[in-house]
Amino acid sequence: VSAHAASTEADYKVAYAAAESANVEANKLRNQWTTAVSALAAAKKAAEAGDFDKATAEAKKSEQLSKAAIFQANDEKKNWKLMEIR
Repeated sequence: VSAHAASTEADYKVAYAAAESANVEANKLRNQWTTAVSALAAAKKAAEAGDFDKATAEAKKSEQLSKAAIFQANDEKKNWKLMEIR
């Protein structure tokens, strides 16, 4: 059982690092979503409680939200120039 827990903890650490990186990138674009920040905090809290399945899921959720925020920021940055000024 302990080998499985170590693997799950390793999975969490990889997912958390990816989520944290995406969160930082979204923040640099001034489009960090509070839902992504909350999910990252929930991941850390679950990991501290030893629930690495939940921690990994929350970290992945945070990463997805941050990637969506990054996409939104870049898309809006590009598309505002295409808007017709009246």
